[in-house]
Amino acid sequence: MTGTRRTVAALFLLPALVLLGALVVYPIGYSVVRSFYDQSGDGFAGFDNYRALFTDDGIRTALKNNIIWVVFAPTVATALGLIFAVLTERVRWGTAFKLVVFMPMAISMLAAGIIFRLVYDQDPDKGVANAVWVGVHDTFAQSSAFPKAHPGRESPLTADKGGFVTEEPVRLGQPVALPLVGVAPDQMPDGAARAVAAKPDPGKVTGTTWQDFTRGEGVGTLGAPDPSELGYPGMRIEAVKDGKVVASTTAADDGTFALPAAADGALLRLPADNFKEPYNGLDWLGPSLVTPAIIGSYIWMWAGFAMVLIAAGLAGVPRELLEAARVDGANEWQVFRRVTVPLLAPVLAVVTVTLMINVLKIFDLVFIIAPGSSQDDANVLALELYRKGFSEDQPGVASAIAVFLLLLVIPVMWFNIRRLRREVRR
Repeated sequence: MTGTRRTVAALFLLPALVLLGALVVYPIGYSVVRSFYDQSGDGFAGFDNYRALFTDDGIRTALKNNIIWVVFAPTVATALGLIFAVLTERVRWGTAFKLVVFMPMAISMLAAGIIFRLVYDQDPDKGVANAVWVGVHDTFAQSSAFPKAHPGRESPLTADKGGFVTEEPVRLGQPVALPLVGVAPDQMPDGAARAVAAKPDPGKVTGTTWQDFTRGEGVGTLGAPDPSELGYPGMRIEAVKDGKVVASTTAADDGTFALPAAADGALLRLPADNFKEPYNGLDWLGPSLVTPAIIGSYIWMWAGFAMVLIAAGLAGVPRELLEAARVDGANEWQVFRRVTVPLLAPVLAVVTVTLMINVLKIFDLVFIIAPGSSQDDANVLALELYRKGFSEDQPGVASAIAVFLLLLVIPVMWFNIRRLRREVRR
């Protein structure tokens, strides 16, 4: 009877064992063997492929990035999950909030990569990240409305340190013309009004700064405002003597301005601030920020996973212990730090270790989000394995990377399994 039961059990296990052998054991064994052979697979290479792990620049970059991933991604995702789980425990809409935070887990890595490729687009009109960043920046530091403006033909202005300055000193009672070109009609400020010639004032230096351009060949007069030409509202004008600013003002909507008598004999300067290029935000997918940006997308996806597991552990924390701590005079921060977190330590460890295993094999997000120009800077071991095996035709090195990844994962898995067994014994 015992033998029959064993036979039946073996028959039930056989399909699973066959699949396990075909999908796990055989690929691992083949990768180990293949890692000791050269590119063709015919010549024995010894440890040359493993030596490449520490000499190849691409693999070294990938290894460095994997370390960054392992240190930051699981830690931040677990910390956010803990915060969300604790804060939503006492609010009515906690379940709805948890659902929203967990929802990204239902999205595939491919879809998430496409989403964040758009989120991190450099153009603020397309990328949400830069739209928000530019909006905040422009709240405190307004960009110039005239980034393309420059002197045209027969202009009295010359270039000076990113701005423009008059060639001759100005005099009281003699209106000054400061014509510029280069601003597209649809880019002119909303408040721009028809430019008018400034009236002379014996006690002031007056003038006009405007867009000296009228459509049509031979139409309009250079150096004088025409009926269809607009002033440069808000343009800053400085009077400079001996390198020092003695007076300054800004142009009205029609481009006219007036400076006090102190400007007599000075050069007029349109400072470089008038011509700053619009702030377009950060290059999220550039070489310096691409890895943190991709880690951010990963955290967006997996913080919900951490929150759900931690919330389940939090539900099992004895409430009497928390209440006893409060009765003893502990505030909420002390209860959280000295009671809640220690009691949740096993759950936090499992979540962190699980995420560490997950990030060691991260591939999809890096492959999709990082553009070709910065993919080398965002490289990770799983992506480098793919590139060596399929793009560079180096299956031996790719197999060595696969074995190396397995060796990195095994200790983490062993730690997780050991902790789980310890919890079961309790």
